[in-house]
Amino acid sequence: MSRQAHYLAIFALLLIFLQGCAGRTAPAPVILLNSQVADGSEEFTQDTYKVQRGDTLFAVAWFTGNDYQDLAKYNGLSAPYTIYPGQILRVTAPPQTARAPAKSTIKTKQSTDPTSPSIDKSVVDRKKTQAYRESEKVVNPQNVTTVKKPSASVKNKAPSGFPSKVQKWVWPAQGRLVETFSKAESGNKGIDIAGARGSNVVAAADGKVVYSGNALRGYGNLVIIKHTDTFLSAYAYNDTIVVKEREWVSAGQTIAKMGSSGTNSVKLHFEVRYRGKSLDPMKYLPKQ
Repeated sequence: MSRQAHYLAIFALLLIFLQGCAGRTAPAPVILLNSQVADGSEEFTQDTYKVQRGDTLFAVAWFTGNDYQDLAKYNGLSAPYTIYPGQILRVTAPPQTARAPAKSTIKTKQSTDPTSPSIDKSVVDRKKTQAYRESEKVVNPQNVTTVKKPSASVKNKAPSGFPSKVQKWVWPAQGRLVETFSKAESGNKGIDIAGARGSNVVAAADGKVVYSGNALRGYGNLVIIKHTDTFLSAYAYNDTIVVKEREWVSAGQTIAKMGSSGTNSVKLHFEVRYRGKSLDPMKYLPKQ
């Protein structure tokens, strides 16, 4: 084979290869050279989530970008929202099902069977004014014992519920702001504050600790605080955590110590979410 024929053969093979690539319907694999998983900014796009050891419903809601109340409704869960490793949770709204037709009133014909029991017509379709028979005992309202409400002195000191709005926001840590919020798909979904290892991380607002642990990949030692029925905040990369789940905290109260768990430098990663959607924390924190 001449050199020219050799080159022509190679050129023909290249054309065949390129045509095969052009006809490929599946997307090319994506290589994450600079993965944003470490700062928790990846978007969860699946319809279901498999529960891992250490997960809570609040943590799953945070990770998948949902409100925990919605997840509870999707999966038929009620307080205290217990979930188990290996359990498959729906994280998107189930398809709407058609309503069942209203039940029609079916009239029962009187049986001609002599062995069937007779029906006492006096107890069928009683009028509202005659809700009981003469032989039935009527409860005298005066005999009903009422339970008095507990006095203020015996009430729990812990808040009985969440406020309708956050009254005050404070900075969650002292230090240098090294990264800000980004709306980009792979951008930072919060802010990063660099500081000294072991320095205080504080609650940015009054609320209740709904997650305390390290089960969320990429967040390290994480605290999530619920402030209202819709607002939550997260504090990641902590060295140690000093609060427990279900503990009520006040704005400025120490909840953790700054560290580098889940990342490569000492800093706090702070996020604010409304119904599972990331918001720019700088819009809520006071100006420094």
